[in-house]
Amino acid sequence: MGEDMRYSMTKIILRTLTILVLSVSVMPAQASSTEEAGKYVAFALPVAAAGITAWKEDWQGTAQLGFSTLLTVGTAYGLKHVVREKRPDGLDFKSFPSDTAALAFAPAQFLMQRYGWEYGLPAYAAAGFVGYSRVEADRHHWYDVAASAALSFGFNYFITSKYQRKPWFNAGIEMQPGGGMIGMTCVF
Repeated sequence: MGEDMRYSMTKIILRTLTILVLSVSVMPAQASSTEEAGKYVAFALPVAAAGITAWKEDWQGTAQLGFSTLLTVGTAYGLKHVVREKRPDGLDFKSFPSDTAALAFAPAQFLMQRYGWEYGLPAYAAAGFVGYSRVEADRHHWYDVAASAALSFGFNYFITSKYQRKPWFNAGIEMQPGGGMIGMTCVF
């Protein structure tokens, strides 16, 4: 394995652990079931994604995350009141799509699209756990979760742009009649 590949794998592992620690840190000790743990992870994912955008000082990304998450969850919530799909546990007819899974997949797709697979892959692993927890608890069918993931993909596709890091060093020369100017900037 080459040096670049080892470095990339190390970054992936560290980012995965960071997202999981952030997700679990908001989970109270009372999370006694997979379903409850999934709910806490679903709420932690947008918080973790917002934390990443703030850490990068990517305020455009923060706005895109908020807008895509709001549209994804809002659409899922609206559809579940229009489409009458019975839950696997028979409790009600609000199974399709899963708004909890939508809350998890929206920031996962945002991170994938905005910052690349090194951020998106760990987030998708956490969102996949949320989807699994909804199906395992008989609260949703697998296609309810898949529809939520598709909604998040669709909205993020049109809303989220690729992150362009500001250059850390910039230099320029400007010539004017009677003189000139040389400028350099370096951001640490």
